[in-house]
Amino acid sequence: MTLNADIPASPYADLTPPLTAVQALAESNRCLFCYDAACVRACPTGIDIPSFIRSIATGNLKGAATTILSDNIMGGTCARVCPTETLCEQACVRNTAEERPVAIGRLQRHATDHLFARKGPHPFARAASTGKRVAVVGAGPAGLSCAHRLATLGHEVTVYEAKPKSGGLNEYGLAPYKMADDFAQREVAFILEIGGITVEHGRRLGADLSLDALRAEFDAVFLGVGLGGNNRLNIPGEDRAGVENATAFIERVRQASPDAPVAVGRSVVVIGGGNTAIDAAIQAKRLGAEDVTLVYRRGRGQMGATAWEQELAQTNGVILKTFAAPVAIDEQGITLERTRLEDGKLVPTGERYSLPAAMILKAVGQTLAREALDGLTIAGGKIVIDDDHRASLDKVYAGGDCVASGEDLTVQSVQDGKLAALAIHRHLTA
Repeated sequence: MTLNADIPASPYADLTPPLTAVQALAESNRCLFCYDAACVRACPTGIDIPSFIRSIATGNLKGAATTILSDNIMGGTCARVCPTETLCEQACVRNTAEERPVAIGRLQRHATDHLFARKGPHPFARAASTGKRVAVVGAGPAGLSCAHRLATLGHEVTVYEAKPKSGGLNEYGLAPYKMADDFAQREVAFILEIGGITVEHGRRLGADLSLDALRAEFDAVFLGVGLGGNNRLNIPGEDRAGVENATAFIERVRQASPDAPVAVGRSVVVIGGGNTAIDAAIQAKRLGAEDVTLVYRRGRGQMGATAWEQELAQTNGVILKTFAAPVAIDEQGITLERTRLEDGKLVPTGERYSLPAAMILKAVGQTLAREALDGLTIAGGKIVIDDDHRASLDKVYAGGDCVASGEDLTVQSVQDGKLAALAIHRHLTA
């Protein structure tokens, strides 16, 4: 397969530039500072949105950021990647009056970026030591959120992470154009500044750790292991050279040096309809692919990616082909079969066509890697938890994408970690 060496100068540049001080002031003054605000109820982490926007409007950026991070310690990442168009901004009352919500996400980024560039002291402090020790497996959004909250409450936390860097999907699974300037690592460093958190990299559950050993050594264990497996297409040619999981592609791109960007095919086909598919498609285009086509077996209304993300892909030169199911891959590209919906069911039409592709990226969902999870109740491909995020084994809690607490979003994972930490604290101090 021929690769394209004609790569744009800045494939890793920030896609959405931050607000200027003047823009942030003007936008914050559009907020009506609603009582019992619908935007707050729509935020999975319950950030007091009117309060932080009022702080911006009065020039108190540190106060705005502290309000945000008190509820969502990864508010900086969420400001960049959250589908605010279907969460807080969709609930904004300005939609009714002006058909344009307050730009909550961009205001959140404005405040948190200001705090991250600070020279002063850390805004959070630890409570007195409780003498309790908690193990956290996974240094992604759920694990780091749990660790941070536990540390502020006075517990000692050891985080075990299989990969060389902390951050989870924030570091390895989000396209560079969303997380420019090594933001994920800057956020991790900010979280760890609280103290009381030790991170051990290269430690994988199963290969290096066991639940039984962790339960014996620690007072509680939190699992934020995410979804480590990838679904397969189960079609001929899937294992050919040039066919790759979109998550692996994004990870390669994120970890590559800007001086030696990842080479991509001149023609790229991305299979899938979620945010990972959109990320992979846009990033492939920004890395120099001449033709990028995203194919999805259902219609645009059934895509996991929001309408805003779909439009973003198109404005970045990605072609969307819907009602197209992959049936085979060969050296020339991919064969698709047209589909249609009948009474809500997907039906093949028998009509087939082919697309040339030097590179094919699969983004058809991820699965829970069940290795080393013996003893835990699993249903629907997720770890079963109760209302306190407790799993079926004593002393074990879980959260993030590995549980069915809501949508598989960074903001939901952060909330899971926070709520699990509070539940662990109640149990350890009862």
